[in-house]
Amino acid sequence: MFRSITRIAISALLLLSQHAFAQDTGPNFPHTDLSVGMFRVDAEVASTEVLREYGLMFRKNMVSNAGMVFIFDAPQQYCMWMKNTLLPLSVAFIDDSGKITNIEDMQPLTENSHCANRPVRFALEMNKGWFKDKNFKAGTKIVGLERFGAKAQ
Repeated sequence: MFRSITRIAISALLLLSQHAFAQDTGPNFPHTDLSVGMFRVDAEVASTEVLREYGLMFRKNMVSNAGMVFIFDAPQQYCMWMKNTLLPLSVAFIDDSGKITNIEDMQPLTENSHCANRPVRFALEMNKGWFKDKNFKAGTKIVGLERFGAKAQ
């Protein structure tokens, strides 16, 4: 009887550990505070190729004033997509001075390209509609990117 209980317990522990390791928790992103108008954004920072490629994939939810800022090495017309991304998102492309150039809405689990309309150094992904709900558009300044090389104006 003791052996049967021990085998059952060991089997249960193995199944639980396999399930835990099968969950994709993703990399640990550093955080930074950004300001958009009167709103504070708790932004995870994707500043390396690996972190930028992973982005917000596999997330099931994101709180209202949280997002992810993508920091690129040099200004270019970058594009984003939603492969393995479960949340609908809006992305603001941001130039070297910290101003939004354009905002694109993105649907989950798609591979459509959403691109900056001119060279940018940053992109900020938020829950879909966040920028529109707050009436932010091209020309809005994102404060806090100076620590990542944005030029103060």
